[in-house]
Amino acid sequence: MSDMEKYNKPWDSNLITREYFDSLLVEMRHIDSVIPSTKLELFGETFDTPIMMAALSHLDNVCENGMVEMAKGAHAANAVNWAGMGDEVEIAAITATGARTINIIKPYADNDYIFRRIEHAERCGVMALGMDVDHSFQGNGKYDVVLGEKMKPKSLIELKEFVKSTKLPFIIKGVLSEQDAYKALEAGAKGIVVSHHHGIMNYTVPPLYILPKIAKVINHQIPIFVDCGIVSGMDVFKALALGADAVSAGRVIMEPLRKSGSEGVKDQIIKMTEELAGVMARTCFQDLNHIEPSVICHRNGW
Repeated sequence: MSDMEKYNKPWDSNLITREYFDSLLVEMRHIDSVIPSTKLELFGETFDTPIMMAALSHLDNVCENGMVEMAKGAHAANAVNWAGMGDEVEIAAITATGARTINIIKPYADNDYIFRRIEHAERCGVMALGMDVDHSFQGNGKYDVVLGEKMKPKSLIELKEFVKSTKLPFIIKGVLSEQDAYKALEAGAKGIVVSHHHGIMNYTVPPLYILPKIAKVINHQIPIFVDCGIVSGMDVFKALALGADAVSAGRVIMEPLRKSGSEGVKDQIIKMTEELAGVMARTCFQDLNHIEPSVICHRNGW
């Protein structure tokens, strides 16, 4: 981040997040190191990488059938795919690619509609589903409206009902506090996403800043995922070291998707995974389960 950007946009949560990523330094540890494995075990399945697609939506402005192309790329890289807001036809087309997909459903005001979307996602064969609870309000304190669809915040009781309505793992996205981490556990969530939804509010804490506190609350009971600002294998490593089980990459795959479709997505995932493996080899971590926070050092000022 340039000094000019920090001066002009001190409120920008995405710039703050990037600055925090860059404030984290990594020790090198070479003695007894081995060729590392980047394989991820998640919900009883094995993937080649902890780098997943973000819960994006409406990518036809990036390339034709953008969401389906992203899924094809994730499948080719043996990575977890996520899908955000989209109609039922699109969700069916995404899962038909063979990509193991997690479908995140918006907090629609109409709970009956949410239950119907859960049922449809199940019929399509998603591996898990969930809700981005941070998309409930506009910046003016009123309920959010997304593409004409009315949203509404959900209570703990409502979240418990959504969790109980499906046999699939239910994931709560938009957890950025210890308070919500406790409530996610109480709701019966089988995973959380630590995220500020690409700066949905100004001056939000960077996900990696709050991640160690959230990880302490979760205490390995359910998987923790992180998104927002992941652009390299080094970013992935820092998130894993501070408590994440896997991460989601979103905007970093937009240009490869635009240029080369699914091949570009696959190549970007593989490139970042190789970068991650390189850091793991030079820090003496043989697999994802052994990465731990003592390897991270902080610059002065944080």
